[in-house]
Amino acid sequence: MIPFGYTRPADEAGALHAGSTSGVAFIAGGTGMVDLMRLGVETPATLVDLNALPWTKVEKMADGGLSVGALVKNSDLAWHPEVRARYPVLAEALLAGASPQLRNMATVGGNLLQRTRCAYFRDIGVSACNKRTPGSGCAALDGGFVRMHAVLGGSSHCIALHPSDMCVALVALDAVVHVRGPRGERSVPISEFHVVPGAHPEVESVLARGELVTAITVPPTPFAARSAYVKVRDRASYAFALASAAVAFHLDDGVVRDVRVALGGVATKPWRSQEAEQSLRGQPPTRAVFERAAAAALKDARPRPGNEFKVPLAQRVLVRALERAGGIA
Repeated sequence: MIPFGYTRPADEAGALHAGSTSGVAFIAGGTGMVDLMRLGVETPATLVDLNALPWTKVEKMADGGLSVGALVKNSDLAWHPEVRARYPVLAEALLAGASPQLRNMATVGGNLLQRTRCAYFRDIGVSACNKRTPGSGCAALDGGFVRMHAVLGGSSHCIALHPSDMCVALVALDAVVHVRGPRGERSVPISEFHVVPGAHPEVESVLARGELVTAITVPPTPFAARSAYVKVRDRASYAFALASAAVAFHLDDGVVRDVRVALGGVATKPWRSQEAEQSLRGQPPTRAVFERAAAAALKDARPRPGNEFKVPLAQRVLVRALERAGGIA
C-alpha cells in the first residue's frame, strides 16, 4: 500500500477545511475505500476520518418524514423501528446487501458513494478503464467479460454497474441527499444525485470537490407502506445483484393511483423507470398489467453478448416485486 496521511477532525468545520486540499479522500466505515486502496485504485495523499462527527441519528421530522445521518450504520438503519414499520422496502434492501459484518461497519453516506464492482475498474495491472483512468479505454466494451455489467444507462465509454441495494430503495422512496461544502448547503433528489457515464465515466455523482453528504431525508410518502424489494443474485447471501427492483405504490378503489419503480443490478446508476410508472397508473394491480410495466421498464435496454439474460431476468424481478407490494404474491 502506498503511504498516506491521516487526520480525524473533531467537528464539521474541521472536516470541510481538511477536505478543501487536493489529494484528500473522506472515510467513514471504510468498507469500500480500504478495499480500493489495497488494490491501488484509490491513492489518496490524506484520509480524512469522519467518525468523530455527530451525523449518527435517525430522527422523525416535523412533517412526518425521516432524517438519516450520513454516519448511521447500515445495520442500525435496517433494524430501526421507524424504518421497518414505515419504509419496509428500505429495510429489505439494506438487509439484502453485503454481509452482517459489513453492514455493521458500512455507513449510509458510504453506501451512497460506493464505487462500481467492475473487475476491470478494480484491476490496475492489465485493464483499460475510462472510469479509473480517463481516456484509457474500456476493457469491458472491448470484448471483455460483461456478465455483471449494465444494460441500461451505458455509453460508448463505460457500462460499469452501480452496485448499491440501498440506493435503489431510496429512489423508490423519493429520498433527498443533503450536502454541505465550501459554498454552503444544498439538497439533491436522489434520482439526480448519481449520473450516467456519458463521455466522463470518472464522474459518478453531482458531489463537488470538498462537499460532504451530511444526511438523507425520506418524505412521509403514502407509497412507502406498500413497498417491496426483490433481489436476484448468484448465491443466497453476500453477492451483488444480477437484477433487483424496488417498488412502492398507492392503491385506491382497485387501481394504482401512483407508483415508484426503481431497478438495480442492471444500470450504471440506481435506475428509476418512469416508463413503468406511467404504464401502471390508473390500472388494476394484475399480473398482465405488471408484465406490461416490466416490458416498458426494459424497452431501452442495450445488452451485450454475455449479459442478454439480464433483460428478461429484470422483467421477472420487477413483476415479482410489484406482486409482493400489491399483496397478490
